Amino acid sequence: MTDTPAPTRSLRLGVAGPVGTGKSSLIGTVCRELSAELQIGVITNDIYTDEDARMLRAAGVLDPARIRAVETGACPHTAIRDDVTANLLAVEDLEQDFAPLDVVLVESGGDNLTATFSPALVDAQLFVLDVAGGGDVARKGGPGIARADLLIVNKTDLAPHVGVDVAQMVADATAAREGRAVLALSRTDRASVDALSDWVRAMLATHRSGTHVPQDPGPMAPHFHADEEHPDGGVLHTHGDGDAPHGHAAQDPAPSTAARG
Repeated sequence: MTDTPAPTRSLRLGVAGPVGTGKSSLIGTVCRELSAELQIGVITNDIYTDEDARMLRAAGVLDPARIRAVETGACPHTAIRDDVTANLLAVEDLEQDFAPLDVVLVESGGDNLTATFSPALVDAQLFVLDVAGGGDVARKGGPGIARADLLIVNKTDLAPHVGVDVAQMVADATAAREGRAVLALSRTDRASVDALSDWVRAMLATHRSGTHVPQDPGPMAPHFHADEEHPDGGVLHTHGDGDAPHGHAAQDPAPSTAARG
């Protein structure tokens, strides 16, 4: 008789990207496709709301108790990169309450092209763009686009309506990422959904085998937020983990919109 191995820590996957690119919908797709074979939990991040968590619960993609929200109260970058305490506690609580979990998906509050997760929080990162954001956005680069474990070009079914050449956008993204993985995705395209599911399964296999090493995508690029004053319209500062200085601009805030993914 052999002993049953002790449960291992879940694979923690970070999902980042600009507002409206479909991060929550992507998480919903992963849950629908894989929850029958894997034990999954979800953590969402928003500045002042738990709207993404409520939307996923209402969609019925998981047991609602497995979907929890972190209200960051500040820059979404901070909660996923600089001070990850609240997210770590939320993930560990999920892992304890529903042990053993296979995968925990951590969604960043929607922001810009610079959002990256600390490797102290997640094991691998997905960065989400969408064709409605423009075919040239992948060429603009940034840490999330360039060095996430997987770049998603989302909502490809909308491409004919917004005049975007998906093949060219994927080629540009692949060049910007120096050959790292890019997936063109539409939840209406069965083959692309299967490819996303297969990527999650493969990442879980490397995590379980101990062969996957979380990578740090590097410091965030300069960016601006609306909550601090500066004579030039912003304030430069450096995050505690060595990130490059970046600005917070005095512009009209829209907290609930800026937070949603």
